[in-house]
Amino acid sequence: MTDWYPQGKTSVQSRFNIPGRYAWAIMETPGFVALLYCMLTIPVQQGLEELPGANWLMAILYTVHYLYRALIAPLVLNPSMSPIHPFVFASAFIFQVINGTCIGGYLAGYGPITAADWSGTMIRIEIGLMLFFAGFIGNIFHDDDLREIRRAAAKNQERKAQAQGERAKAGGVDKVYMIPENGLFRVVLYPHYFCEWIEWIGFWVIGGWACVPARIFVLNEITTMLPRVYRPEIN
Repeated sequence: MTDWYPQGKTSVQSRFNIPGRYAWAIMETPGFVALLYCMLTIPVQQGLEELPGANWLMAILYTVHYLYRALIAPLVLNPSMSPIHPFVFASAFIFQVINGTCIGGYLAGYGPITAADWSGTMIRIEIGLMLFFAGFIGNIFHDDDLREIRRAAAKNQERKAQAQGERAKAGGVDKVYMIPENGLFRVVLYPHYFCEWIEWIGFWVIGGWACVPARIFVLNEITTMLPRVYRPEIN
């Protein structure tokens, strides 16, 4: 509906912009924090002695993804990140709180609450796990392809600065955008997004059709990311 997207390579200048690394970490973290809070508090409120292992499996998968996406990637691995507009920050923060609460609530007491509820689902869980980890690994692989561009640019910047007897810019490089030619970059513009869809489809498969929060999460991911993924020149 609009091409205004004040983040990353389409970020806009604003005195209110938030440094990318910290904005990303803060706006993405509430999801798994809300989920874990639900997992630790709702069973007590509902009088449940323990939750099925499959519930905890899904909670762990969700947490592992966001430990990487919210903390490790921006704060440790990414050489640099563009500033993020407060509108994007606030929207993502609110989404994460709602999404983490919905999925956490389902897993913590408002969905399957006994081992019998998961009876006969082993094959479905195994298929879901394969999809989840295929997507997760693909996500990391393509993310690192993009990071390598920033690393190479930072090294070039440092060499040029040394040749001129100057000190390289602190904090890495910004606004260096190229399209890698490895993996799924040959087919789609944002293969890390595509792999994330596969990841969350696998998550939904584990939970089954009745896991409405996971289903809605997948639909939200695809509908918000799809307009940025397709590369028409390859068609």
